[in-house]
Amino acid sequence: MVRGKKNMNDNDILRIIESQDKDEIEDLFSQVQKVREEHYGKNVYLRALIEFTNCCKNDCYYCGIRCSNLKLERYRLSLDEIINCCITADKLGLKTFVLQGGEDPYFTKERVKEIILAIRGEFPNHAITLSIGERPYSDYELFFHAGANRYLLRHETACAVHYSKLHPKGMILASRKEALQTLKKIGYQTGAGFMIGSPFQTPQTLLKDIRFLEELQPQMAGIGPFIPQKDTPFSAYPCGSIDLCLKMLALTRLLLPKALIPATTAMETIDKNGRELALKAGANVIMPNLSPVSAKKLYTIYDNKAAGKEEAAENLLYLKEKIISSGYLPDLSRGDAK
Repeated sequence: MVRGKKNMNDNDILRIIESQDKDEIEDLFSQVQKVREEHYGKNVYLRALIEFTNCCKNDCYYCGIRCSNLKLERYRLSLDEIINCCITADKLGLKTFVLQGGEDPYFTKERVKEIILAIRGEFPNHAITLSIGERPYSDYELFFHAGANRYLLRHETACAVHYSKLHPKGMILASRKEALQTLKKIGYQTGAGFMIGSPFQTPQTLLKDIRFLEELQPQMAGIGPFIPQKDTPFSAYPCGSIDLCLKMLALTRLLLPKALIPATTAMETIDKNGRELALKAGANVIMPNLSPVSAKKLYTIYDNKAAGKEEAAENLLYLKEKIISSGYLPDLSRGDAK
């Protein structure tokens, strides 16, 4: 029997992480459904994902768009291309735009501000989410006052030693944690998150991830499997386990009952029913990719990405049908955190 949130100590969490008991896991998912429906009902929020650059100054060992990957064709969307993606999303009824990209020096604070102001000018009532990595405090503040509402910055692992094994020198966990605290202080709806099954991960590092999220209290939490990319140092490592992903997602829902948690494309990449399983484990967000087709093929942070429908309207319909067939309700509104 899984204990409720208030009574869940470290040993309880470690037991669930390592458990192979189907009854115990089903009990966990049952509790999670009650918690999720108490705060969000059966609604699943749909966001328009726009991957606007695959250029990155960082060299993270797990990521296909790392700067030392010379085999990757690079791209940057123009301001007009970004706005056209937003227009397409709006016509489909989507009220949140998620601008995601590598840490690309080309996109200076002035250029990012220009993008935000242009979107805000066209769509004054939509939500704008940024996912563009670590930036100076002044950048975060500038973007917020220009009209950005949310910021996604996955911490990837809350263990400093583990973090150092996934990233080159110069990238440190303390900086990532400080950035997340800064985003919350400024007033963003803030998202953190971590990989499941990354090299050198242990149950103890996963416990640290859960406890860090509980301490940070982010409004959003992105949890998905490690998937290798052929042109990285971790190309030979196996994918993260779908079962472990679902358990960690469920634990996060119990400890962050009001969080917005995506059922990611990566989940569907490692299991054809991954998104539906994630919804049953407590996820309540799906992000259809509204990037141009040419960009989708080049944003290769991992290999064999699950393919949706290329045409935007068809892809949205496909995802709505998945949500409905799983017993949930598609919701195209802004879907702000509770």
